[in-house]
Amino acid sequence: MDLVFYHRILRCFVLIDLKLGQVQHHDIGQMNLYLGYFANEENVEGDNPPIGIILSRQKNELLVEYATYGMSSQLFVQKYQLYLPDRETLRRELENTLREASP
Repeated sequence: MDLVFYHRILRCFVLIDLKLGQVQHHDIGQMNLYLGYFANEENVEGDNPPIGIILSRQKNELLVEYATYGMSSQLFVQKYQLYLPDRETLRRELENTLREASP
């Protein structure tokens, strides 16, 4: 794990793994192992199950879908960018997200 936080409001550990390249199936399995460890060894009474986040430069949607199939844990894989997009790109992305979210 690269980063471990405790979210006071959610009352759970948040585990973050940073990957420089594309996420591999063993990265997801490793995160699931850490989630199990934290749930069984670090959580105290009243804590919620830990959340795992894998951030990578490249994300293979199909690999993520199959590698997490049937997992009941809260494990998320997402792509990151090294630089913020320009103002116009960010504005368009925000408008698209808001349009998709509205009923």
